[in-house]
Amino acid sequence: VFAGLPKEWESEGFDRVNMDLPGQQNELIRRVAAANPRTVVVLNAGSPLTMPWLDDVAAVVQAWYGGQEAGNAIADVLFGDAEPAGRLPTTFPRRLADNPAYLNYPGENGHVLYGEGLFVGYRYYDKKGIEPLFPFGFGLGYTDFEYGNLRLSADQLTPDDVLTLTVDVQNTGSRPGSDVVQVYVRDVESRLVRPEKELKAFAKVRLQPGETQTVRLSLDRQALAYYDPAVPGWVAEPGEFEVLVGRSAADIRLRERFRLLAGEANA
Repeated sequence: VFAGLPKEWESEGFDRVNMDLPGQQNELIRRVAAANPRTVVVLNAGSPLTMPWLDDVAAVVQAWYGGQEAGNAIADVLFGDAEPAGRLPTTFPRRLADNPAYLNYPGENGHVLYGEGLFVGYRYYDKKGIEPLFPFGFGLGYTDFEYGNLRLSADQLTPDDVLTLTVDVQNTGSRPGSDVVQVYVRDVESRLVRPEKELKAFAKVRLQPGETQTVRLSLDRQALAYYDPAVPGWVAEPGEFEVLVGRSAADIRLRERFRLLAGEANA
C-alpha cells in the first residue's frame, strides 16, 4: 500500500496542523492489513507521520520523496534486490503531543516562540523520557549487526588532543548489508544544562555475512564544546565525558568515559 502526503498537505510556505495521513488513508491501510497481515506500507512523505495501524502490518518503508527513480528504487527494496540501508534523520513521535514544538505552535499574531531551545529532536525525547515511535538514527535492513570492543585512544586529554575511538562491527546475518555507527557524547560534569547526549560522529560500513570490520572515528575539542555568549565563543569545559556508540539515539550498544584536562578551553 502506498500512502503519504500530496503537495496540498506538505509543501513550502505553510505548516501541517497534525501528523496524520489525510483523507481515508489510515482506514485503507487497516482494511488491507486485515485482509493480508503481510501488507507492506510505503510512505511518501517528507516528515514524520502517526501510524495507528503499525502493529497490523508486516513492514513500513519510509520512501520520502525520491524523485523520478523512486519507483525503481522502491521496487528493488521490496523485492530484496537492494537493501534499505538508510537511517532516520529525525524522530518519529507516537503522537502529536509528544513533539517538542507542540506547545509552541501555531503561536500568536504570526509569531512562534521556539521554546524548545537546545532540546530539539532526540535531545527533547531524552530530556522528557518520552519513547518515540521510531528514534533518530533508526533503520532496519535485511541483516543484523553486533558491536563490540570499543576502545579509546586515551582516558585523559588536553584541549588540543584528538580522541580516536575504534569499535568492531560484525554482520551476523546471512546477507550483505550496511550499518551506520553513531557516536554520541555526554558531558557528565557540565556546569550548564546540556542535552543528555549529542551526535558527534558517524560512519557507514558495508559488510559481507560474517565479516567484521574495525570502524575508526575521531572527536576533537569542538565535539566537546558548547557556545557560551558570555565569552563569547565555544567552550570545552574540563571534566568527565562519556562516549556512547550505538545504532540509533535509542539503541546505545557501548559506552566508555574519558576526562578532559584543564587548559585553554576556548574551542
